[in-house]
Amino acid sequence: MKKSSLLASMLFAVAFLFVVASAPVALAGDQDFTVVNQTGIEIHELYVTPHDSDDWEDDILGEDTLANGAEVDIKFSRKEKAKLWDLKVVDADGNSVEWENLDLLDISEVTLHYKKGKAWADVK
Repeated sequence: MKKSSLLASMLFAVAFLFVVASAPVALAGDQDFTVVNQTGIEIHELYVTPHDSDDWEDDILGEDTLANGAEVDIKFSRKEKAKLWDLKVVDADGNSVEWENLDLLDISEVTLHYKKGKAWADVK
């Protein structure tokens, strides 16, 4: 191979690596966490909102539900800065339970429980 062809190939390879390395990468937000449903019921709606918000925004599950024993990963934008979050679940009958002040910068998993009219969550 001629020197000029070898040099052109090397320059192309370096340029290609630069483009690939500088491409935007979808990175996880610091608040990403997993919700595990151990409530004994199917969850029909799931909301997560910053603690200081007055609006629950959209149902994260959309048309889906979260069966007892199932889990769902909640992903945040890397631009999100809020530390404390509230979580609300709603069952098929419209009954809801809320958990407040979840420090999602320190929590990676929230396991929801409900028994005899009492709701609680284990976090890790």
